[in-house]
Amino acid sequence: MNETINSSEIQDFEVAFEQRYARVWVNKEKKTIICELLADYIPIEDFKEAFGQIGEIVKAGDFEKFIFDKRSLRAFHQPTMEWYFIYWKKEMLAYGVKTHRKILPAEKWFEKMVQIAKNQILQTYPDHIIDQLDIRYCDSIEEAIAI
Repeated sequence: MNETINSSEIQDFEVAFEQRYARVWVNKEKKTIICELLADYIPIEDFKEAFGQIGEIVKAGDFEKFIFDKRSLRAFHQPTMEWYFIYWKKEMLAYGVKTHRKILPAEKWFEKMVQIAKNQILQTYPDHIIDQLDIRYCDSIEEAIAI
């Protein structure tokens, strides 16, 4: 298990749940959810299960920002990204989550794969919602919380 978040970065957040592949924190005052992936690869069914739980938190609360810490990943899986990008984000937008902050692994090839996959998704799904979202990449949880 990789520890990528410092406790000082999330001192105002409380753990909502933790499972084998993900740890999730919430701060209702900041209307923010943080998801930290804990393994170098997450099978798609486990990913969907974790994000289903996050979705239930979103539906029960009043959240606007989702911070996705992917620094532990060492494998890129296109079908998982596609599901997250097209289906999960669209559903969460309906509940008010329009601000997304992402923290990628340091490896440059990972960032390149994300960009290639994103371009393919945008071409395959012309009715995407990307223009309705505020998506930015950050270097730390502190930065992601601040902007």
